[in-house]
Amino acid sequence: MTKQPKKKRTVFKLLKSLFFITIGAFITAFALESFLLPNKVIDGGIIGISMIVNQLTHWNLGLLIIILNTPFILLAFKKMGKMFVFLTAYANIILAFALNIFHHYKVTNDITLATVFGGIVLGIGVGLILKNESSLDGTEILSLLVSKKFGCSVGEFIMGINVFIYLAAGKVFSWESAMYSILTYFIASKVIDAVMEGLNSSKSVRIISDDAGLIGNALIEKLDISITYLKGIGGYSGQDKDIIYCVISRLELPKMIEITKEIDSHAFISVVDVHETYGGRFRKKIDKI
Repeated sequence: MTKQPKKKRTVFKLLKSLFFITIGAFITAFALESFLLPNKVIDGGIIGISMIVNQLTHWNLGLLIIILNTPFILLAFKKMGKMFVFLTAYANIILAFALNIFHHYKVTNDITLATVFGGIVLGIGVGLILKNESSLDGTEILSLLVSKKFGCSVGEFIMGINVFIYLAAGKVFSWESAMYSILTYFIASKVIDAVMEGLNSSKSVRIISDDAGLIGNALIEKLDISITYLKGIGGYSGQDKDIIYCVISRLELPKMIEITKEIDSHAFISVVDVHETYGGRFRKKIDKI
């Protein structure tokens, strides 16, 4: 009996991923063909290389992306698993199809508008694809392998590749186009982060106070959140300290600070962004917000 519901959940998750990957691929294609490429502004990674080759040879952009990404997708079998490879291959095929649909559909001739809105739209599309465990950029896969072998970070490797791509864009198009391309990449990366984290971004909070018990009870009563007490030792005093730890939504943060300061105006509060949470009462509560 337990296997059947589990199988249904797996199938539902797959269909959900395919749906959002399809939407993301169409949005990405729209950004590339309608904003960026007509204004000679490029993306980074394999898509950026494909856009440069497309301008030099006039070969089909979608076909170029598939050809250049295929070796990296095959490399991902051992590292990322069959499901990732399947979803990534699907994303690339849908992107190639969607690029042909939006070909020659130009939204604006203003390169500044194309850069800003192209970056925003591109970030939404790529973010949806990444959030559903897929990818459009083979350099990200390669970076995972290279970083382990040579000791550099994934971010450093991707940045190195993109520097080379934007230098090539400056030679092929113009240095002005290269600078606009870098701006597009920056905007898209920020939008991708927003899509990945979602609107209900959460905060990890630590509160150090001599009135930790009173504050903890007040937070449970007034905010209906789950808290954990941690044990600490004061660095100067050497005295035992109770530390309150909790994860809350960004909407609850101002109220939590107000409650804490009402009890202890000198309480130390540390707030850190949390990208993902699993299990516990917190997630159930966030879903209601």
